Amino acid sequence: MAHKNQQSTPRRSTWSFSSLHISRTSGEDGKLRPGQRRTKLFSSVRADFWKSEKVPEAIADANGKARPPAGQEHGTIGDEEVDHGRMNTLSSMWNNFQEKLSRGAKDPTPSQHAAPAPAASPAGTCGQEPCHASEQFFFEYLVVVSLKRKAEGGYEPQITYQFPKHDGRVKFQKQEEETTLKAITLFCFPEGINWTPMTDYRSETFSFVLTEVDGSRRNGYCRRLLPHGKGARPPEAYCIISRVACFGLFSKIFDEVEKRRQIAMAMIYPFMQSLREAPFPAPGDTVKIKSFIPESGTEIISLTRPLDSWLEHVNFHTLFHCLSDAEVLQVFAATVLERRIIFVAEELSTLSQVIHAVTALLYPFTWQHTFISIVPEILIDVVMAPTPYLLGVQKHMLDCVTDHTDLLIVDLTEGAENTFITSMGDENTILPQKLEEEILLALSTRKENSTPEELKKVVSEAFLPFFIKTVGHFTSHMKRERRGQQGVFQKKSFSKAVEPKATRQFVKKFMQTQMFDLFIQELEQQPVLKEGVFQKKIAEYQEKRKAEKAKKP
Repeated sequence: MAHKNQQSTPRRSTWSFSSLHISRTSGEDGKLRPGQRRTKLFSSVRADFWKSEKVPEAIADANGKARPPAGQEHGTIGDEEVDHGRMNTLSSMWNNFQEKLSRGAKDPTPSQHAAPAPAASPAGTCGQEPCHASEQFFFEYLVVVSLKRKAEGGYEPQITYQFPKHDGRVKFQKQEEETTLKAITLFCFPEGINWTPMTDYRSETFSFVLTEVDGSRRNGYCRRLLPHGKGARPPEAYCIISRVACFGLFSKIFDEVEKRRQIAMAMIYPFMQSLREAPFPAPGDTVKIKSFIPESGTEIISLTRPLDSWLEHVNFHTLFHCLSDAEVLQVFAATVLERRIIFVAEELSTLSQVIHAVTALLYPFTWQHTFISIVPEILIDVVMAPTPYLLGVQKHMLDCVTDHTDLLIVDLTEGAENTFITSMGDENTILPQKLEEEILLALSTRKENSTPEELKKVVSEAFLPFFIKTVGHFTSHMKRERRGQQGVFQKKSFSKAVEPKATRQFVKKFMQTQMFDLFIQELEQQPVLKEGVFQKKIAEYQEKRKAEKAKKP
């Protein structure tokens, strides 16, 4: 087992702090069918607000399909319970966030070195905009964000380069773009306005997510570095916005952008134009991009997408470098029960890599609540949110976290005296002991200097069986009257089928989470269950068990 600090080496949309996502399946009469659950969300108490206020475009990586944790709801709206005190707090906080961001979005965003518009549009686009198929393209935007000195002191992040430039847009499109670009500047420099020019700065690459009101996500990839020049100067950031979640691939793209930026800003355009016109490869495939560089000639750049697409946005090395295996399991346990968790570090790359790695451990389930890998200083009040969240907070802002009630704060700083600054105290008893021991045993098989791909294989083989053994029998409890009809999940029989008792107790708690609830609801709506990675692994596990039983006398 690795020890702590030992390396084991697109469409029009609106963002909200907590998005309105109600996923319900009902009969023709609008009522819930037997065995179904009603998703408990606080969105209903905010209905009047959303009707009366203009909600800004995707600002933060907050996937707010949020509801209060089980056992903490009070009062009722219809047949939905809600804690009015908590909801009022959240309402007031969101109004405050909106006011801050709307003020910032009114400021013009200069583009002093904007790239020329391409002469022709790639196939499948409307002008320069993808026609509801942006996932087929590498990216939507590339921007360069620079720190500009303000007359009254301090620095303000501003976009000094944007590709592509969208001309001829109508008013609402321009407003949405301005707000999105303002959000990008916030996440590229989340520390705020206080900067000191420097002559040495270690480049770092990190990511964030822009979540829209329908729950869909756009990924922001950033590389922050010291621009080419002499003397003390502030850093600048490259940022790519894409529907595609593939951190390693965009890290390589940044290498190419950075190389061209050192020659001239104008050298970025032809490379990004070639990339924008190239189709995004399928998992395991490679796309080749031609690019000309003075004195080097035409280069062929190969970009390969990982075969395991659900892990392509993740690098587990930082997670297992900062935390011991046992500590990772405690964080995993708290995440599975959808608790409020804050990760603390000074490096932006550490925060983003760790928080994305933690959510990857949940596969095939998806974190449904507020998710901000790097919290900008202007939005630090998000730590007061009463609903579940995963937040990355730079250590110098830790004093802003004044309420430690029902909170797990994880210090990722190397040599930290206490990894868990505050906790609920039961994190090491949530998971069934036998299954926890199996995960630890599987993790102990990794090599000290394993490659990122080798580590992904070990980690996935350690955590995926956990969900197979706890809830992998769900297919046997999805009833359909006829083939091709939507299903109804048999909750009671599913719960009773879990053995042993310790595992059943855990599953009953997990069944109350929104990630499980929405997972089941999506399956209920499928006329025929789709065979994905999880289903294939379940089938392999069941066949293995049958073979083992057959061998017994």
